[in-house]
Amino acid sequence: QAYVSYSNIAALTHLAAKPGWEITSTLDDIKIWTHEEGDVLSLKVEMQVKIPSHLAFALLSDFTFRQQWDKHFLSCEVLQAVNEDEKIYYVTSPPMTGHKPRDFVILVSQRQPCKPSEPYIVAVKSVTLTSMPPSPEYCRSEILCAGFQIYSDSNSSCTVCYFNQVTSGVMPYLAANLTGSSKSIEDTALECMKFLE
Repeated sequence: QAYVSYSNIAALTHLAAKPGWEITSTLDDIKIWTHEEGDVLSLKVEMQVKIPSHLAFALLSDFTFRQQWDKHFLSCEVLQAVNEDEKIYYVTSPPMTGHKPRDFVILVSQRQPCKPSEPYIVAVKSVTLTSMPPSPEYCRSEILCAGFQIYSDSNSSCTVCYFNQVTSGVMPYLAANLTGSSKSIEDTALECMKFLE
């Protein structure tokens, strides 16, 4: 368990630090980058939020709040609180046209910064739980690496970076956005900022 949680945080930190991110869109308070490597596409969304970083961390690390701002989350329940920094959630997503609804079993690991210059981290990856085998109604999907890094800008503002490493499995959701516009990603980011503020 310690290894899985460490590798979850490490994978997100590694993804964030990769060179070669290309900016694809800038709004006033939102920037969107992509990073391509083989058949893996990574996404980074940066938001300027007018609340303290510790508050953003508290709100974003509790995934039961997620469906309040992310329409890709239909339901979210805690399956297991491993310890105060690690929880395993069961998430369902609404069906896309012609697809079954999707479900995920994810480990969410959170870390507070050791130094003021370091970010708060909320890392997400899929895990396997024998108590939650795939069910025929859902298409069990995998999150390779996703999550948030939250940097403090001042006592009352912070920068929230959302990362998601996308494989072909998650592509139906993003393909429309990346080819046409990144509108849905921006909408979700705006909803997230509204929720936080």
